[in-house]
Amino acid sequence: MITKMKKISFLAFHKGYEEFLEHLRNLGIVHVVEKQEGVLSDESLQESVRLMQRYQNAMDELQKLADKQVKAGAERKSAEEILAVYEKYVANKQVLEQKLQSLNRDAQQLQVWGDFSGESIQRLNRAGYVIKFFTSPLKSFKQEWVDEYNAIEIYSDKQKICFVTITPLNKVVDIDAELCQLPESSLSEIESETAKVEQLLKENLQTAQSVAGYAEEVLSEAKAALDSSINFGKVKLSGESVVADKLILLEGWVPAEKVDSVSSELKNLQVLFDIEDPTPEDNIPIQLKNNKFAKLFEPLTKLYMLPTYQELDLTLFFAPFFMLFFGLCLGDMGYGLLMIVGLPIFTKLFQLINPNFSKWLVVLFGASTILCGTLSGSFFGFSIYDIDIPFIQNMKELLYTDNSTMFTVSLCIGVVQILFGMIIKAVNLTIQCGFKNAISTIGWIVLLLTVIAAVLLKVDFSNPIIIALLAISGIGIFLLNSPGKNPLLNIGLGLWDTYNMATGLLGDVLSYVRLFALGLSGGILANVFNSMAVGMSPDIPIVGFIDINDFIPHTNLQIVFQFRCLVNEIYNLVPEISVLFVKLCRLVCVCIFSYIL
Repeated sequence: MITKMKKISFLAFHKGYEEFLEHLRNLGIVHVVEKQEGVLSDESLQESVRLMQRYQNAMDELQKLADKQVKAGAERKSAEEILAVYEKYVANKQVLEQKLQSLNRDAQQLQVWGDFSGESIQRLNRAGYVIKFFTSPLKSFKQEWVDEYNAIEIYSDKQKICFVTITPLNKVVDIDAELCQLPESSLSEIESETAKVEQLLKENLQTAQSVAGYAEEVLSEAKAALDSSINFGKVKLSGESVVADKLILLEGWVPAEKVDSVSSELKNLQVLFDIEDPTPEDNIPIQLKNNKFAKLFEPLTKLYMLPTYQELDLTLFFAPFFMLFFGLCLGDMGYGLLMIVGLPIFTKLFQLINPNFSKWLVVLFGASTILCGTLSGSFFGFSIYDIDIPFIQNMKELLYTDNSTMFTVSLCIGVVQILFGMIIKAVNLTIQCGFKNAISTIGWIVLLLTVIAAVLLKVDFSNPIIIALLAISGIGIFLLNSPGKNPLLNIGLGLWDTYNMATGLLGDVLSYVRLFALGLSGGILANVFNSMAVGMSPDIPIVGFIDINDFIPHTNLQIVFQFRCLVNEIYNLVPEISVLFVKLCRLVCVCIFSYIL
């Protein structure tokens, strides 16, 4: 449900404004209406926001660099020092990586020419000769260049040739080839410099890793303190100066149930306040208040959009349906059991979607999956109902549903939820707009329930009760769908609603077949994986088919038969274990896909 709120206005003196805000923050139950105009123009607040982002960037990157070998007794740095280390690491890394990239490029360029120094080229120049470096397509190389320019081949392949020319200083080299500008350093010098840069990169990384192990904890505390300071600054700037700038007007919201405690606290302060009921024009903050069960599903509600203040909180209503849909989509007892056994892992997976997901929500999803898996008897893709054990066979008689029945169940679930949604819609319209605006929706509910009851109970539609209910629903649909409007317009709108309902309702109900289809496809995929795994069994040297008769003399004792069945079931599960990782990956994908649906 949505917590009822009261609007509260404060008048405080400029002199005691910050002290008043501190008292208000300590109360922790007043939602102050923030005004962004002042926030955007306050430079110190903007600087705090930028610092918050720097902290977050440092946390994100240092988490990836966390060195688990950092000594626990090492002296910890402060948040500011950690931030300085991180930003220095980033700056040095960028410079060093650019330099390393340049060195690698130079080294690659010199690979074909070999290792020589610039001093050798200078000695040739002093001797009156010029050496130049050229590359050319192999087919374009001319033999006359050898005679005229002393061209010497250095490297060649099927496509290109690299060569040098050695000519006197005053001789012009006119060659149709690409002149290469080589680095001034030799290949060995570049390789030596590359090793130094790589060592500097390693040391730079080690410096960042030395603080990464505890950076998240320290920076989180700093972020929390800074966030509190930012929020306080926003609230401070949300006040409006009045009465020649002597007083400050501040507005906020407080839960109706906390009004008395807030009033008693504020009476001890030098501040005037007024409490009033909200108006339809107010932008009222939404605070959900649910029982322990529904509270688990609040993160799902917040993933989409919170209801308005005048609407119903649907968290409690959609929670059972969501559990059921999750279980039907996954539909395997083994996977449900795996979710519960591997609770920490799957809790982390769900928290990737929303950090507020509770482990108990994962337990509920796992239990729902186990329950729905019993309908098909699927356990990691195997059918447990094929096991000839009295208990399992009794469970099969009570719970087993074939594909045809599951198809029908999916449609029935669709009808139930659509009707339930229409009831919620009628209640919502009554709350927001009054009962008269919900009459048309109520008429459709009566009509659908009457038709369903008549079909299920095999009651003739000529029955007076049925006729009366249909007449009542018809009046609501065709004559009272738009209160205050022309009756002819109401009839037209009723006919349009009838068309939309006739076409849309069928499609909506059939869309629930996706529940059946996703569960069925999951079972088919599991069977395929199992078949692949069984096909692998001859290639597993440590396991072969174990025949109990090789160890126990042939007898008709039931206990021997059961032991043999158990051994053979274990044999069948060995290949399943060999593809367990693949199954876990599939499980994660199905969980996410079913959640999206």
